[in-house]
Amino acid sequence: MIAAIIPARSGSKRIPGKNTKLFAGRPIIAYSIQAAMRAGIFDRIIVSTDSPDIAAVAESFGAQAPFLRPPELADDFTGTDAVFLHALKWLRANDALPEQACCIYATAPFIDPLHLRRGLDLLRKHTATSAFTVTTFPSTIFRALRRDERGRLTMVWPEYHETRSQDLPEAYHDAGQFYWVDTVKYLAEGRLFSSDAVPVPIPRHLVQDIDTPEDWERAEIMHRCLAALDR
Repeated sequence: MIAAIIPARSGSKRIPGKNTKLFAGRPIIAYSIQAAMRAGIFDRIIVSTDSPDIAAVAESFGAQAPFLRPPELADDFTGTDAVFLHALKWLRANDALPEQACCIYATAPFIDPLHLRRGLDLLRKHTATSAFTVTTFPSTIFRALRRDERGRLTMVWPEYHETRSQDLPEAYHDAGQFYWVDTVKYLAEGRLFSSDAVPVPIPRHLVQDIDTPEDWERAEIMHRCLAALDR
C-alpha cells in the first residue's frame, strides 16, 4: 500500500483559516488532494487534522479523514515529523502500514503529479529513507552578505570573494511541497531529512512558501501567470 498524508491543522495565526481559505476559487488544500489523486499512485489519501471543518472540506474533495489529530499535535510548535509519525502509527495500529508514504503539505498549490511520481521512483531507485522536493537558490549563497554589529556589510564566507560564481557549488533549499519515505526506515529514524535523503529537484517557478499574507498574494499572482501560459 502507498499512502499520502496531508497535515492540515486549524489555528493559523498569520493567515486565519489558511488550509481551507479559497485560493484562485478553491480551498487551497484541494490542490494537494487533487494532485495526489491525479498522480494515480496512492491507495489512500489521508488528511491529518484537528478540525472537523477541515476534515469535511477534505472529504468533499475525495480525501479521507479517519481520525482527528490530538490537541498536543496541533499547536504552533509541533513539527511535521511528529504529525507524520502519528499518522503512520495510526495506520499501523488501525489498518496496515503502507510500504511507502508521502507527506504532502496542504498549502502547496503548485504540486505537479509528475513530480510526485518521480519522487517515488527516486526513493525506490536509491533505496533511501526519504526523498523530498528541493530547488536551487536564485543566486549563489556563497556570496551571501550580512550586517555586522556596526551596521556594515560583510561577507558570510569571505574566502569566496574572488571566486567566480560559476565556479561555486550549486546549493539547494527545501521546496516545501512533499516528502516521500520508506515507512519502516522512517519509523526507525524519525526524520524526514534523513541520513540518506535524496533530492527531487523542481524548478523555482513552482516554489512558493505560503506563511504570510504577502506570500499568499505572491502565490496567487504566480498561479494566474502559470494559468495564462497553459491557455
